[in-house]
Amino acid sequence: MAALWRGCGRLLARRPGAAQALTAGALMGAGDVIAQQLVEQRGLQGHHGPRTLKMMAIGFCFVGPVVGGWYKILDQLIPGTTKVVAVKKMVLDQGGFAPCFLGCFLAITGAMNGLSVEENWSKIQQDYTDALMTNYCIWPPVQIANFYFVPLKHRLAVVQCVAIIWNCYLSWKANRM
Repeated sequence: MAALWRGCGRLLARRPGAAQALTAGALMGAGDVIAQQLVEQRGLQGHHGPRTLKMMAIGFCFVGPVVGGWYKILDQLIPGTTKVVAVKKMVLDQGGFAPCFLGCFLAITGAMNGLSVEENWSKIQQDYTDALMTNYCIWPPVQIANFYFVPLKHRLAVVQCVAIIWNCYLSWKANRM
């Protein structure tokens, strides 16, 4: 078993995109479990496993690849790690990327929950502004610190650790009917 774990570790070290996707998927799932158990207080009997699996899939297939790719692009657009550069990256991240990413996340979640196009659009209109304002309360200071102190290869992991609470909120918000 230990040899299997070492082999997986070597594989993920050679494929950082796969590691980012796996990390994002696992943490999106953890956020959903926290949302269902602590926020919604469903209990183990009432836990909706398919919802957790959907959130994990969104993490694997959307959050990890998209956010990981965005950080690479952002580093190419605004190279460096000074305080001024960190603020510029945060402004571009929160002013450009976050609003688009959040809209896509809500749309994907609605589609995976089986909402029609009309129902999905209505849900996005209902939830988007509140979710974006909550985003702005949490992420700007986190991102300034992330862009200033953390090397590119570790940024997604740092964000995903902070994001476990954010993922809990998003899961609750996106799955509320």
